[in-house]
Amino acid sequence: MTRHFLGLSDAGGDALAAMLNDAIDRKAGRIGQPKGKPDADAPLAGHTLAMIFEKNSTRTRVSFDMAIRQLGGSSIIMEAGSMQLGRGETVADTARVLSRMVDAIMIRTDDHAKIEELARYADVPVINGLTDLSHPCQIVADLLTVVERGFALPGLQVAWLGDGNNVANSLIEAAGLMKFTLRIAGPLGYEPDADFVAAARRAGGEVVLTQDPEEAVRGAQVVVTDTWVSMGQPGGDVHIAAMQPYQVDGVLMAKADPKAVFLHCLPAHREEEVTSEVIDGPQSAIWDEAENRIHAQKSVLLWALGRL
Repeated sequence: MTRHFLGLSDAGGDALAAMLNDAIDRKAGRIGQPKGKPDADAPLAGHTLAMIFEKNSTRTRVSFDMAIRQLGGSSIIMEAGSMQLGRGETVADTARVLSRMVDAIMIRTDDHAKIEELARYADVPVINGLTDLSHPCQIVADLLTVVERGFALPGLQVAWLGDGNNVANSLIEAAGLMKFTLRIAGPLGYEPDADFVAAARRAGGEVVLTQDPEEAVRGAQVVVTDTWVSMGQPGGDVHIAAMQPYQVDGVLMAKADPKAVFLHCLPAHREEEVTSEVIDGPQSAIWDEAENRIHAQKSVLLWALGRL
């Protein structure tokens, strides 16, 4: 059966733990090596990853490209506007064609239904590089960063501040799979997807929704935020005004655990959702988090291709 990675639940908790362990080992094995040099075992030698971008990207584009290179494979980068997909070819036909030509497909798109259709008709793994509904690869990197900082995932206390967006949805999914507590603070009308919340609670994760940022952050070991208006989403001044009480500044961060780390998937709007004092401060792990996209993506690729 083809292993698609449209969400964290496609892999499950045990596989997610295996991905994190593999990422830690492979990252350690690359210390001192040129970034473009393949891993010693080159487990995906001869494999090609097609990457489709319908949204702008820095970290997803570079990290997936470097991930497949370090695993010994190669990539083909395609912008939707330069593909027949951008000129009316159906998602189903695109999936059928690419399945004959490459070993896996990563897509960064808007409508989650599009990636579901791609997976339905593809005979090779389809990986979610981001949709408006979820961003699972980002959360694998985030969990890797947290584990590197010495925190165990079961029982972890995590706070999310701001919009209940795609990243929040995937973090909620992770809370259910890895059994940690997630407190989400945001204004009424900007809650995360209710289905993700219900599923995480059923799986044993504790997900708390509040409008009080101090309640969310108090005692948290990990504090996470994201841009208040996601790329291509409506919002504007009204949206931003509603989010103002949820800015992560030094005063709010001080209410978290003294050893807490700050995460942000980037790009950041400094002095908006987070102050420079925090994002450049000693508790910030954002640069490790960004680098870890490579190591996380490598393990996702290995899992999807049946090597993990």
